[in-house]
This record gives sequence, C-alpha cells and structure tokens, in this order.
Amino acid sequence: MSSVLTDLFPLPIVQAPMAGGVSVPKLAAAVCEAGGLGFLAAGYKTADGMYQEIKQLRSLTGRPFGVNLFMPQPEYADPAAVDVYAHQLSGEATWYEAELGDPESGRDDGYETKLAVLRDNPVPVVSFHFGVPHREVVDALHRVGTFVLATATTPDEARAVERAGADAVIAQGVEAGGHQGTHRDVPETDGSGLGLLTLVAQVREAVGIPIVAAGGIMRGGQIAAVLAAGAHAAQLGTAFLATHESGAHALHKQALTNPLFVRTELTRAFSGRPARGLVNRFLREHGPYAPAAYPEIHHLTSPLRKAAAKAGDAQGMALWAGQGHRMARELPAGQLTEVLAAELAAARTALSGGGVAGGGVR
Repeated sequence: MSSVLTDLFPLPIVQAPMAGGVSVPKLAAAVCEAGGLGFLAAGYKTADGMYQEIKQLRSLTGRPFGVNLFMPQPEYADPAAVDVYAHQLSGEATWYEAELGDPESGRDDGYETKLAVLRDNPVPVVSFHFGVPHREVVDALHRVGTFVLATATTPDEARAVERAGADAVIAQGVEAGGHQGTHRDVPETDGSGLGLLTLVAQVREAVGIPIVAAGGIMRGGQIAAVLAAGAHAAQLGTAFLATHESGAHALHKQALTNPLFVRTELTRAFSGRPARGLVNRFLREHGPYAPAAYPEIHHLTSPLRKAAAKAGDAQGMALWAGQGHRMARELPAGQLTEVLAAELAAARTALSGGGVAGGGVR
C-alpha cells in the first residue's frame, strides 16, 4: 500500500464498517488505539447522526479512522414483487405485533448530504459500498486530504474502482458476512461470487492500486495468507462483531458460536440484496421468495427485525455473519487486534521457515 496510507495504521488490520449500529465509535477507537484502522458505518444513519459519531470518535482517539458510505441505488425493483413479498410477511407482522415498514422510505441513504459533511469536516479515510463514486467525488475528497477506498467483488469491479481514482480497492470475497458490495444487483449471479484468495489473486493482476482483502478472516494466519496472495491489508467484520465494544445486539453476538446456528447463507430475505447471515427461521421461510429490491425490502422488514430483537427472538433477526463465525472470540477489541497481530507475526515466521505458527488465543 502507498507509504502514506500505510502510515495511517501500523498494523495491516482494518475493522470493517458494519451498519445497523455495530460499528460504534468505541469499537473503532479501540481498534485505532491498538494500531489498526477502525471504521464507522454511516449506512442507515442521517448525516447529522454520522457527524455526531465522528465527533465522538475523535474524542476517544487521535489516530486516523475511516467512515463508510453506501452508494445510492438505481430504481429497478418491481413494485408488484415488493407488494407480493409484503403480503407474504403479513403473518410476521401479526406475530411480532408490528407494522411493516414503508418500502419507499428513500433510496440514496442521504448520500449527497453525507458527502457535504465529509468535505466540510474531512476524515482520514472514506470507503464506499454498493458501487463506485464519480471521479469528481473522489477528487473532492482528495482535495481535503481524504484517502478513498471502494469495495469490489470481481476483477472488473476492481478496474472500475481504479478508474475512479480511488487509492485502494477492498476485494470482498463471497465468504464475507453482511451485504455483498456488488456494483450491480443482478439476481442471475446470486451465489456465484469468488472466494477471497482467488479474488485477491485476480484483482492483483487486474489493477495497480493496493488491495484490502475482506471475507471470512478470523485469525492472524488468514491475514498472513491474504498478504502473501497480494493484499496489503485485511478487513475483518465478523471477528470484531463479537467484541466487547461492538454495538451488535447480545443475541447476535451469542448466535455466532451458538450450536443452534450451524451455517451461513447468502439471502435477500431481510433487505432485497444478497447478504450473508446465519440461517434462522426467517431466512429459511422467506429467503427463497424475496425479490431483488434494495432498499425497498430493507425498509419493509426493518420494523420486523427490530420487534424480533425487542422480543429476544433471534429467529426473526438479521444475524449477519461471515463463514468463519464459529471462530469468533469475545475479547475487547483492542486485545483482539493485538492477538491478531501476534498470530500474524507467528504465521509470517512460520512461512519464512522460522517455526510453526501457533493457534493463538481461544
């Protein structure tokens, strides 16, 4: 990675921005203080809500951090399909004594207003999900000293990130928890995503900008593997979801290692866009019928998810998690960052012929 960007965070460890209240300021601050790059998730927040979290994070750490934005989505959802799905969810609304949300609650997630805040109050790093910002947006952020990253799930998407002038690309493998950052939502390609190591290798040959590898990474040895494959840093989400500082619901944290939830699956059930979560009742019953309609389905199911959480029912919640979720460790975020760094160092020593890498803290 460019030396200037590398200087922002000593360890090649990035805490993924997890929207929905998980990536809170105290989590990002703990990772930053331990030498990684902490991230705030601006998705599903108002511009003022994002600004207040930035202020809070700055009061907790003087180290560089990042903010993640969702790209506005094009209008290609079929209203009739959304109506049919809403009808299917009527039983859920009755069960949880909740009203379905308004699917027309907004498509752009306050994108332009958030960009204005970030231009007026620059942060060290901004990343983008669900697409690539226009070159003018990237240039404007560069002018105020912000480094720009964007997610890609294919080599072609990585080329688009490079063409936009971004400083680095986040290569997201299909193993990743939460929403796949595909630039276009094409139902025909559901489930066809590349595994992380293959993706990193292909992106390495496709672009000349640095790569941040994301998807299913839970141990320092895996970080060493993606670095050996050509990445410059690793981004971890599920690994930090279980930490003490994470804002995830207690039931969500517990579910990561609960034997009741044995696997993950990509689903449109909760948001209308492919996202990887623990397989629970809601996902099993509604996933096969959910249309490609984001953010309409996200808005539609939001009250149901909140009601399920309030009722203590993990079977109705969106339990986003990567494929490595069973390896989650309930540690303070700073300590987890240090453990990952130690595991990475041990793995590098082993790879260089200096010994056998240990399994790390359990």
